[in-house]
Amino acid sequence: MPESRERKEVIPHSEQRDRLRQSLICVSIAFFVTAAGCSKKEAAPEVQVEVQAAHPTQGPITAHITADAVLAPLAQAAIAPKISAPVRKFYVQRGSHVKAGELLATLENRDLTAAVLDNQGSYTAAKAAYDASTRAQVPEDYQKAELDFAQAKANLDLNQSIVNSRKQLFAEGAIPGRDLDTATAALVQVQAVYDTAKKHLESMKSVSHEAALKQAQGQLASAEGKYMGAEAQASYSEIHSPIDGVVTDRPLFAGETSTAGTPLLTVMDTSAVLAKIHISQLLAQRLQVGDSASITVPGFDDAIPAKVTLISPALDPGSTTVEVWLRIENKNGTLKAGTPVHAAIAGKTIQNALKVPIAAILTSQDGSKSVMVVGTDGAAHKKAVEVGIQDSGEVQITNGLSSSDLVINEGAYGMDEGTKVKQATASGEDKPSAAKGGEDQ
Repeated sequence: MPESRERKEVIPHSEQRDRLRQSLICVSIAFFVTAAGCSKKEAAPEVQVEVQAAHPTQGPITAHITADAVLAPLAQAAIAPKISAPVRKFYVQRGSHVKAGELLATLENRDLTAAVLDNQGSYTAAKAAYDASTRAQVPEDYQKAELDFAQAKANLDLNQSIVNSRKQLFAEGAIPGRDLDTATAALVQVQAVYDTAKKHLESMKSVSHEAALKQAQGQLASAEGKYMGAEAQASYSEIHSPIDGVVTDRPLFAGETSTAGTPLLTVMDTSAVLAKIHISQLLAQRLQVGDSASITVPGFDDAIPAKVTLISPALDPGSTTVEVWLRIENKNGTLKAGTPVHAAIAGKTIQNALKVPIAAILTSQDGSKSVMVVGTDGAAHKKAVEVGIQDSGEVQITNGLSSSDLVINEGAYGMDEGTKVKQATASGEDKPSAAKGGEDQ
């Protein structure tokens, strides 16, 4: 024991200092590690996502059906001549306003005018021949047949009486048999004349008289038809407008040859224009003739009112869509045919609908709809909803929400359930979260 105490006392001071320094370093390290861990755990900040949130609004919402279209005239006539001939004269220019029936141009027609005169003469001659046949020749022939029949009958009666009287005289022996034979032979001849006259009269009554009248009528009708055809050919050299409107195209000049079937002038009625759109059958079932619409035209600040005038009763075979016509009044002519426009048709309106912005609606892979709402705990929670009409950046909520819910309108995409949120103002300054109720906690 004395030895060990002596050994302990002889430890050098430098070694003692080193041991003390190592002990202090270990204690310091342990202290700092412990202090750092505690401070880190206590200072961990709470993660909050900045969002825009608001309560659903209530009010009217209207379903608008939108589509692109190209303006078309109310009526259009591409006037093509039926004959090929040089243009003698134009009476209108592009942009000229015309009335239905107005003369627009004439073609060279001197040969056609000559043909009209020729056929007119033939028609006049045929008409005269018809009058002569129906008023003179046919009645005379019929009357002559009646007279011939009457004369033959009188001769037959006379010769029959002669034969009868000579038979009686011959039986009494007053005349020779030769006189009876002579009278009998004469009766046979008269009988043949009578039979011929009778058949002729019967044929005149049943066939000849009617056939003669029809023949005369046929010749007259043929001549009249040729005359009318010549007049029609001549009339084709005059180009008239079939509708009221404005001349939009005139490709030729006077003196150039127009070709049959090729448009010489185009006239459009632009007092009103049509926007023809194609929509699905489901959307078309929501519409009816007379529904109001609006047209957005490039270069115009305001939308232009329109009306639904036609809903096609059949689907387009190529696109399986329904064609709908919108009529836009254009009395001053400011709208031009061929202008591309955007059409919006007002459909069903719900007066007291619960609405949220379209941006608030989340769509899952199976097509179901939901929104994120701010709970009383200041966290975001998902709510399944059913939607209805969608229009102008808003959508109707038919089930799943109430007006007291605070819906996240911006910032909800990709947000997890239970995420802490804070509401931001439009200027970027933070508002107290809904869970805090405007007071610091």
